[in-house]
Amino acid sequence: MIEAVKLTGDVVLRPITEHDARPLLDAYLRNREHLRRWEPRRPEEFFTERGQARRLNSLLEQQAAGQAVAWVLADGDLVAGRMTLNNIVRGPWLSGDLGYWTDAGYAGRGLATQAVREVCRMADQEVGLHRVAAGTLLDNAASQSVLRKAGFEAYGTAPRYLEIDGRWQDHRLFQRILNDRPAL
Repeated sequence: MIEAVKLTGDVVLRPITEHDARPLLDAYLRNREHLRRWEPRRPEEFFTERGQARRLNSLLEQQAAGQAVAWVLADGDLVAGRMTLNNIVRGPWLSGDLGYWTDAGYAGRGLATQAVREVCRMADQEVGLHRVAAGTLLDNAASQSVLRKAGFEAYGTAPRYLEIDGRWQDHRLFQRILNDRPAL
């Protein structure tokens, strides 16, 4: 069972719930410009409560199927960021892809680094993964610093890896090996 974890001050990393559509919408609206450069272009429906509820329901279905795990960084009722393990694959792979962001007003406090460390701990101990991967735009020094501080190592560059801000962009690829347990 994945539990909430206190990060700093009043901010906790907690599992996402079906009640997070409105707080997530508020966070995305508040951070629309801040996140634009780092995320895919979003349809206008994304910036509605209905759009967030649909995305949340889909994510919770993936979570129930063991294909994803998602958290929010919560400061009371305010969402100050999000962490998601996507594309979880079992068998001999035992791996997942990490995506995350933090609210512009919380940047520079070490929250992302603490949250990534906790997600990796839970990916190992609770989810049973061997490896977590993440990618950043080549010039996203802040996110690369977060990953390095959280124990990730760069292992390559992927040309035109993801469509971000309306164009296919190269990414630096990172991974963290969590353990060497056998994949049963």
